[in-house]
Amino acid sequence: MHILLIEDDLDLGRALQATLKVEHFTSEWMRRAADAPHAIDAARVDCVLLDLNLPDASGFDLLRAWRRSGVRVPIIVITARSALDDRLAGLDGGADDFVLKPFATAELISRIRAVLRRSARQASDSWTLGELVIEPRRRRVQLAGQALALSQREFQILLELAREPGAVVAKSSLAQRLEPLGDPVDFAAIEVHVSNLRKKIGTERVRTVRGVGYLLEP
Repeated sequence: MHILLIEDDLDLGRALQATLKVEHFTSEWMRRAADAPHAIDAARVDCVLLDLNLPDASGFDLLRAWRRSGVRVPIIVITARSALDDRLAGLDGGADDFVLKPFATAELISRIRAVLRRSARQASDSWTLGELVIEPRRRRVQLAGQALALSQREFQILLELAREPGAVVAKSSLAQRLEPLGDPVDFAAIEVHVSNLRKKIGTERVRTVRGVGYLLEP
């Protein structure tokens, strides 16, 4: 999963990127509001970490602009502002969560996972889809109680499809999400990985929508 980090503090930014990498998140780091994208591509970004005190603008302005333009990606505000009015303004402006500095990185990671669960409509760290159970944090999958040995790519594909069961995920979107910082994965390679995934979780669980992409049967 891919995180967009907007934070001007050099030490904190480096520490957060290192922590995200350990937790198997990829990330992009920007230090100014002017560098932030005007729109956020939900096909690439899973969550935004947004500092309010940026050198060239207020994070509140970015937050409001994104929400007005229809951005639905989860956004966690990180700030040293402790006043209740600031927290309420952030939440009312469209933030999904609010973390006060200084904070433990373990707490921030937990909050990221929590907003990602909510966006995937899951109530716990175990995503249950019938007999299929996915544990994103532990990178484990079980089918009818039996652990499955999935490759990294197979796990990534399954996780992306499981974010919204029953909805079609376009091949182009999947190709970009598998390599958010590099060149999109070749379509032929995706087809091979999906074929191998089907053999392990059941061919009926992953359906091909011809000319579009794939969906995971709910």
